Amino acid sequence: MTTSRTVVFDAPGGPEVMKIVERPVGDPGPGEVRIRHHACGLNYIDIYQRSGVYPLALPHALGMEGAGVVEAVGADVTHLSPGDRVAYAAAPPGAYCDLRVMKATQVCRLPDSIDFRTGAAMMLQGLTVEYLFHRTVPLKAGDTVLFHAAAGGRPDCLPMGAGAWDPADWHRWQR
Repeated sequence: MTTSRTVVFDAPGGPEVMKIVERPVGDPGPGEVRIRHHACGLNYIDIYQRSGVYPLALPHALGMEGAGVVEAVGADVTHLSPGDRVAYAAAPPGAYCDLRVMKATQVCRLPDSIDFRTGAAMMLQGLTVEYLFHRTVPLKAGDTVLFHAAAGGRPDCLPMGAGAWDPADWHRWQR
């Protein structure tokens, strides 16, 4: 069986409770994929989980976002193949590792034009924008959106998600 370096914690606390351990990683079952990470996203939810604000059964691995390459696919996986570049933002936590098995339905292909680091960092923020602007309050042409405290993560996703962003104006969104 293959093993993976994985960041876990055994008790709530600060960064000092994190440790790297070797964990077994098996073959993907039906509907699953095994991904070799090239990058993992870091988010505030990781701190909330590690500190106990959002309790998890212990010991537990950390990390909700990752990007890498599919090594193997289980039965019934039709949208991904070994060698595909992929990214995800999904539960359960466990992205702080070299290799993991997870549900294929939570994983999407990563275009060649997006590097692994960006892929790992953008998924949670992009999904947040999608549900805010397309599910919570569906935006339509002519709507006005006030970006109040667009800080942290990828605030550039907000104007893009609202349909107001033009790549030619990228310099206006950089700080």
